[in-house]
Amino acid sequence: MEDVVENLTRLEFVSVWVRDPKIQREDFWHAHIDYEIGIHTNSMCFTKKTSCVRRRYSEFVWLKHRLQENALLMDLPELPPRNPFFSLNNAQHVSQRMRGLQKFLDVILQNPVVLSDSCLHLFLQSQLSVTKMEACASGQTRFSVDQAIQRCGCELRRFHSQEELAVQGKTCCDSDCESTASSGLGHSSEASSADKDTPMKDGNPCDLAAPGQGELFSCLSASPYEKQQVQP
Repeated sequence: MEDVVENLTRLEFVSVWVRDPKIQREDFWHAHIDYEIGIHTNSMCFTKKTSCVRRRYSEFVWLKHRLQENALLMDLPELPPRNPFFSLNNAQHVSQRMRGLQKFLDVILQNPVVLSDSCLHLFLQSQLSVTKMEACASGQTRFSVDQAIQRCGCELRRFHSQEELAVQGKTCCDSDCESTASSGLGHSSEASSADKDTPMKDGNPCDLAAPGQGELFSCLSASPYEKQQVQP
């Protein structure tokens, strides 16, 4: 029996990717970038087996802080450091940060202790803002973590090919809340609903307004799991 359980455990997988950086415009002066976070898994730890959300760098910082608090003395991998010279127009900066975020998720998703943390699941599979994730994880909302994830209908239908992503936009650049005037930001989109504490409607724990139609780094959009096709 133990051999069967061990074999089933070995067959479990969690694939995650970070790609498709898009500028989200907050107001005339400020913008930030967010990234597509995709999950494909057969693990019993996850409410949804496929999902896709968008998160920004500051939300990754929040996630690590919460995971570290809950994991106590356990060492967590480092996030890519803040760069005071981070440029909206430097694709290399964006690429380096994106690879660092990918590495961070790759490591923590191999840790069984971290996989039991509600904040991680809300971060990966809901569109809740940081404030709402905090409230939900601490039981201060009328909906549970599973309900928040299930009722946020941003579920992945399939992996996009690099060609499809390239058609969606042109090259753009990023800042984590930098002034668009001083950085030379050109094209941008409306702010993502994930960063706003918008009122809930009809008891839905998250406002599912579609992410802004920002331009993307087509050259940085490829996923390490690009060849893996997920059927609806």
